[in-house]
Amino acid sequence: MLTNIIVTNTRDDLLLYLTVKNAFSPEIEDTINRGVPATFSFYLNLYRVRPFWPDKAITTAKVTHTLKFDILRKEYTVTRSWDGNTPLTFKTLEEAEKRMTEIDSLPIVALQRLEPGKRYQIRAKAKLDKLTLPFYLHYVLFFVSLWDFETDWYTIDFIY
Repeated sequence: MLTNIIVTNTRDDLLLYLTVKNAFSPEIEDTINRGVPATFSFYLNLYRVRPFWPDKAITTAKVTHTLKFDILRKEYTVTRSWDGNTPLTFKTLEEAEKRMTEIDSLPIVALQRLEPGKRYQIRAKAKLDKLTLPFYLHYVLFFVSLWDFETDWYTIDFIY
């Protein structure tokens, strides 16, 4: 589930913070420790809420976080698409999972695109992307069931 969802702003941008809880089962952690990468996709939609009319889409975004374990170096690497895909390395899985499941200070939209005093809504969802196995391992159905993680849509209403 998504928790700690915060919508705030800087002088120029609307920012989003959120955390995914209970995303990694022991089986997924074991699979990652064997060198199989995991990717989270975060789906974000911003709407202007209009009474008696359909909500107006302001922007949509999909951002990804990828976690990989380097078996030789014994370190975890997390890359985040919205953060320039700069690799962040960690010695423990707990540290890597924390960074993997957090979005902090993600710019959603420039404030100049929003109208003061109007109602807006952010809808957010996280999904663990399906595992892509080499062709000769596709018959292993065990891995497919591990990768069935998806949150519900979470909605935050606010007035700018």
